[in-house]
Amino acid sequence: MHWITQVTQSVLALGVLGVGVGMFLESAYIPLPSEVILPYAGYLVASGRASFPEAVLAALLGGLMGAWAGYELARYGGRALVEHWGRYVGVRRHELDRAERWFRRYGDGAVFFGRLLPGVRTFISLPAGLAAMPRGRFLVFSLLGALPWTVLFTYLGYFFGQEPSRLGRYSHWFLAAVILLAAIWAIGLWRRRRA
Repeated sequence: MHWITQVTQSVLALGVLGVGVGMFLESAYIPLPSEVILPYAGYLVASGRASFPEAVLAALLGGLMGAWAGYELARYGGRALVEHWGRYVGVRRHELDRAERWFRRYGDGAVFFGRLLPGVRTFISLPAGLAAMPRGRFLVFSLLGALPWTVLFTYLGYFFGQEPSRLGRYSHWFLAAVILLAAIWAIGLWRRRRA
């Protein structure tokens, strides 16, 4: 995984453009962690090298373009193509199966909540593409799901400035809140289907 560190450092050396490139790569299944890229975007804001809206916009645009690339690949290439080429960029069959189950169970909401959950957020584009979810809805739900994640981790990077190591202490609270919201939403959906 040493190459991931090298690629991440090279991308981030580009400043706010690197934030967009990094989020594109992360959303297109190159394993660059957004939990590193987004706090760095916040650091760029704290150091005066970008404004907060610029940093968030670069991250959102890069992430949406990467998600859209994955969606189109799955929609037109099908499962066989995703499984064949996915192994070269770290897409494992069990992760794709998990994302497909999540999508079948929750539909559009899976894209929204999937964008908030580590381990699912990157892969949710593939089952959406395989199911031929309408593009407009896919992009809207992706944007809405990516927005809180992007704003929060960028803000934390800004807040902690040059001490990003403290970030890990607080990110688990965000993850817990997302899981709680997803559980509430899933229970509500389940109750509606039973009624």
